[in-house]
This record gives sequence, structure tokens and C-alpha cells, in this order.
Amino acid sequence: MSATVLPRPRGDEYGTYYHRYVALVPDGPVLTTLEEQFEATEALLGGLSTEQEVHRYAPDKWSVREVVGHMIDTERLFAYRALSMARGDATPLPGMDQEVWAAHSGAHGRTMADLLEEWRAVRRSTLRSFAALDEEAASRTGTASGNPFTVRSFAWIIAGHERWHGGLLRRDYGLGEA
Repeated sequence: MSATVLPRPRGDEYGTYYHRYVALVPDGPVLTTLEEQFEATEALLGGLSTEQEVHRYAPDKWSVREVVGHMIDTERLFAYRALSMARGDATPLPGMDQEVWAAHSGAHGRTMADLLEEWRAVRRSTLRSFAALDEEAASRTGTASGNPFTVRSFAWIIAGHERWHGGLLRRDYGLGEA
């Protein structure tokens, strides 16, 4: 990976809602975190039985497959927002209704192997996109979901979003327990 440095964003570089994600990311090179955490998440999800993959811990909650589909969609969305802003596009970007997206993702009917293959491709693309940024592009700003963001903040939000859902998969779905 490139030596691109994407310093931890200040709290005013992204919407307040995203503080919970950024706070979960350890200090250090965020691109390294993105590489390493994906490997760990893939290991957590790669050996599940079909029963575990379709498990919902409550009737109104997503299946494990749907959680993974949400993580893929959200990473793709955040990476697009970063790309748009990095390229200087000042068009305000819309929000995302995660429930609507999940309901129409088809993730529950896919295998975990297929979902992980797609996510691996998305993550490679995410890493390459962020690694190609220079300092000026990484510092550019834009608006999404009615909030201001810097380009670099999205790398941290993606990493934190994965950590957030990894924690939910362990706690609420019982994954990773011996």
C-alpha cells in the first residue's frame, strides 16, 4: 500500500452521527487498519454454517448475510462520497436509508462466500482509491446527508463502521465464540 497518510479527522470533519464509528478506530495508519481488519472480519465470517449465516437474533433484525450486505453497500457508498469530493464535485450527496437498501439487497439469499468475494473486491478498490489521494485531495470537503465531510474522514468512518458491526456480530449474533 502507498505511504498515503490520512490523519485522524477532527470532530468537525464529519457529521456528529459518525463520531461513534471514528472513535472505534485505533490510532495509526488507517489504510493499514482497513487491510488488517478486513482479514480479521473475513476470518470471523468465512467458516460459518448456513444456519449461522441466515440467523437473526430477533425477528425484526437482519440476518448475518444481510449485515454483511449492509457493510458492503455502506463501504461502497462512503467510498463513492470520498471519490466525488476528492474530485472536487460540490454537489451535495444524499443520505442512505439503510433499511430500504437492506430490504432490496438480496443479501439474505446469497452465500457468505459470494458476499465475501464481493466485499474483498470493494475493499481492494477502497484501499486503492484512498492510497492514490494526495494531501490536497484528502483534505477537500463536501456535503453528504446534510453534513460536511472531508475526504479523509471517510476512510476512518469505513474502518469504524466495520468495527461497529463486527462488535454487533460478536455480541448479538454470538459469532466468534468458542
